[in-house]
Amino acid sequence: MSVQVPRNFRLLEELEKGEKGIGDGTVSYGMEDADDMLMRNWTGTIIGPSNTVHDGRIYTLKFHCDLNYPARPPLVRFQSKINMDCVLPDGRVDPTRFAVLGNWSSNYSMETVLTELRRAMASMHNKKLPQPPEGAMYS
Repeated sequence: MSVQVPRNFRLLEELEKGEKGIGDGTVSYGMEDADDMLMRNWTGTIIGPSNTVHDGRIYTLKFHCDLNYPARPPLVRFQSKINMDCVLPDGRVDPTRFAVLGNWSSNYSMETVLTELRRAMASMHNKKLPQPPEGAMYS
């Protein structure tokens, strides 16, 4: 039997973990607006993996966690332009092409999304794709 943690408690746990730093520092996240009492809007950062076209690049993303999070996945959108098989032309991460969002589990977190996106950057299909100029952003 699993216990359902209330949404805000779960997001407070994620905020605390995000503020402390995650693993080796190649991904990070936090709230976009500290005054957002419903904790809906978040930002994330991924440092591109070594030995790929993403090496050394810093990618920024936005997360939107609606009131059904974590039962339902967040909406995830890159702010930095990127060419990846799971990213739509407007920067949204496509749940039909990114298994973490498409097969969402309430045990997943924003950290899960970021680390799996970073892993996808290093996949055979994505690691050599031509990229937009560094610093290019979606409008």
